[in-house]
Formats: sequence, C-alpha cells, structure tokens
Amino acid sequence: MDILSLVDMLGEARTAALLGLITGLVFGVAAQRSSFCLRAATVEFARGRLGPAVSVWLLTISTAIVWVQGATLAGLVRPQDARIMAVPGSWSGAVIGGLLFGIGMILARGCSGRLLVLAATGNLRAVVSGLIFAVVAQMSLSGWLAPLRDRLAALSITAGGHNVNLLTFSGLPGRAGLGLGLAMALFALWLSFRNRIGWPRLIFASGVGFSVALGWVLSFGLSQVAFEPVQVSSITFTGPSASTLMYVLDRHAVLGFNVGLIPGVFAGAFLAAWLARELRFQGFRDADNMKRAMTGAALMGFGGMLAGGCAIGNGVTGTSIFAGTAWVALSAMWAGAMLTDFVVDQHHGRLSAAGNAAR
Repeated sequence: MDILSLVDMLGEARTAALLGLITGLVFGVAAQRSSFCLRAATVEFARGRLGPAVSVWLLTISTAIVWVQGATLAGLVRPQDARIMAVPGSWSGAVIGGLLFGIGMILARGCSGRLLVLAATGNLRAVVSGLIFAVVAQMSLSGWLAPLRDRLAALSITAGGHNVNLLTFSGLPGRAGLGLGLAMALFALWLSFRNRIGWPRLIFASGVGFSVALGWVLSFGLSQVAFEPVQVSSITFTGPSASTLMYVLDRHAVLGFNVGLIPGVFAGAFLAAWLARELRFQGFRDADNMKRAMTGAALMGFGGMLAGGCAIGNGVTGTSIFAGTAWVALSAMWAGAMLTDFVVDQHHGRLSAAGNAAR
C-alpha cells in the first residue's frame, strides 16, 4: 500500500502520525539494541579513547549520510525541501544552544533521544528528565522562554532566507556527500572491528542511521501527495517532545508526524528491551543525582530548541543533508559535553581519589 492510498483511507493527519510511528519504531528498536548515545561517545573521546561508543556513533552518522544521500540521488528526498533547509538558520543559536545541550546531556547522563529509550526500559530517572525536557522545550518554543530564545537566535542568521547546504556552499558535486558518508562508514567499521564490536550491534547501529533516512523518505513522500502543506522532516526530539506533550494536554492540538514519532520510539525500545529481557526499574541514587539530572534536562530543553534540534535532530538528521547549522550545533554539543565532563565528572573523580588516598 502506497502513501496516497493511506491518505485516502486515513486522512493526511493520521497518515502523518502513522508514518512517524513507523519511523519511531525502527529507531527505538535500533537505538536500544545498539546502545547508541552521543553522550557516551563524547565522554570516551574526552578521556582519550576511541572506544565502542565512538565507534557506534560514527557508524550511525555515516550510515545516515549514506542512506540519505543515496535516497537523494534516487529522487526519494529533496534536501532543499526539508524544513531545516527551507527556513533561515541561526549560527548563534547553533553555537549557544549546542553548548547548552552538550552541558545538559552530561549532567542528565544522556541526550533527549537516549533518555526516551531508557525510559521505555523502566528507567525512572529518564522518565522524570524526559518530562522536564519536554516542558522546557515547549516553554522555549512558545512560552516564557521564547523571547530569550528569539533574541539569542537573532544574533546571527544565515543569509538568503534559508539554511546553508555545505555541499553546495563548497562547490562539491551531488555525489560528494555519498562518498564522504562511505569513507566515514569504512573508518567506523575499522574502528568497530578494532574494538571487537559484534555484528548484531553494528547492524542495529546502522539501523539508527537507516531510520533517519526512512523518516526523510516517508515525510517527503507524504508532502508530494498531501493537499495541505507538510513539513519534510525526520527524527528529532526537541520539537516532537513539545508537540506530543501539547497533544496530550490540549484536545485542539494537531496530530502529525511528530506526535507519532515519540510513541513509536518508546514502543520500539520497550519491545526490544522486553525481548532481550532488559526491562527493569531504576531510579535516582540520591537527591544530588536528581538535581543534576533535572538541571541537565532543562538545559537540553532550552538548548535543543535554540539550536534547532537535539543530538539526533542536528547530530544525525540535520547533518545527513549537510545543513550548515546542524554541523555547527553538533560541534558545539561535543565541545560543551567534553568541557563539562572534564570540569564536573573528571574533576570530581580526581577529588574523590585524592580523598580516599588521604584516608
């Protein structure tokens, strides 16, 4: 059954939600089984290691680029139609928001996407942090924090009324993106083999990248047959978390791709964890741990909305179509996360070690 048949049968809004649900299911299963996590990768890198977490992250982003660029060459996606490309991007938002998001994901011990996956397995810390993330994201979109977000985003805007395509800006041919993705994937595979990562985890890591391409293809396909304008997008968690929250709270909220995505990720991660017998309740260790996680979640909610996306929305989805602000935001997230790990976690570890030695 094609997308047009679904629209005729379900209507545009329900079809969009169903496509978001399908995309989320694929992501949820793949992310849970691969343990994909940008926070873990940045911590490894900050501590001088190119270990399993970095390997999985590199394989995910590279396969996302390969799948998306391949779909672009096949005519299944037009990057210029994507919402992140069709509107002005904010360089200042990418830098400031990316830094705040990177700080937040270290404090919360996971990015927004990872928290949703963990919540589905019974992690109550992730449930609380995820709810705070969604509330602050909504406040940053249209609530009390929106004026501050607007002012910071307006400090530096991309020229021409749209975002920058780095491939076009660099004068590279269309196939250059696919070539870069393949080169990154080969390096990621070499690094994975060096770290002795098994094939199942590698396949699921690639599945995370595939789910991003799936989202682009499905939302683009819907935009070609829908009567009402449809935002061409893929997996991200800042906007969809806010949209899902409002859909639950407001009966007049609009059903769409974003509202289907979040339940899909939750259901996919739950199913994967259940089949692997990895469901178990976990909570906060103590009050300090809770305050740290809540602070991190709030920083991610504001930072992700300011940056135009989270660690997935910018770090995988946006980079897969070479959106300029997405690559800047991803770099800022890495910088913020590494700095926070060094100042907070590594410094605390050194102090604890010194205290134990003194005893």
